[in-house]
Amino acid sequence: MFHGDRWVNAFINVLGENADAGLACLKALTPPVKTIPGELFGRSAAAKLEKLLRESVSAVPAAEIGKEMEYAIRFICMLVEKNFFRRIDSVLQKIENTLDEKKGILDITAETASPIDSGFEENLRRMIKERTGAAGIKMETRLVPELLGGYRLHIGGLCIDASLKGQLEKMTADLMASAKMSVVSAPGS
Repeated sequence: MFHGDRWVNAFINVLGENADAGLACLKALTPPVKTIPGELFGRSAAAKLEKLLRESVSAVPAAEIGKEMEYAIRFICMLVEKNFFRRIDSVLQKIENTLDEKKGILDITAETASPIDSGFEENLRRMIKERTGAAGIKMETRLVPELLGGYRLHIGGLCIDASLKGQLEKMTADLMASAKMSVVSAPGS
């Protein structure tokens, strides 16, 4: 069974304050590993991969290969050995999210019905940063024409829906609830 949080915590705890550099190493090593054809799992595959990865970084001066690169190589090989490398994208995302959380950086997704200008986006960032006390904001914007107008913000597990579609759905639900209440309270029921 794969316990992604354990892998993430192990990676971050071993590297400590160098975890950001370790994440950069993981992100640099992952794409070439993904291009290797066939199934990649087991102890022998991990040993071959380790040799291949070490050869690929041997062109980099030894002074620039720190413990972060060493640990990234070992981490990837361990994932391959345990047949969990297919989960590397979710592990990378979780490591990045955990490091951002530790630094007080909020990860926000803004869904909008139409493209937003940079001024609005900057004001939104500033407002959220002021109200939450976050150290920084990472914002991704997505166009979602189904919203009809306005925007929807996803901040962690919180969703703030300021879209026209959301308002229409709320009004519909309110009207339906009101209609049910009037049927229940009608005389002769």
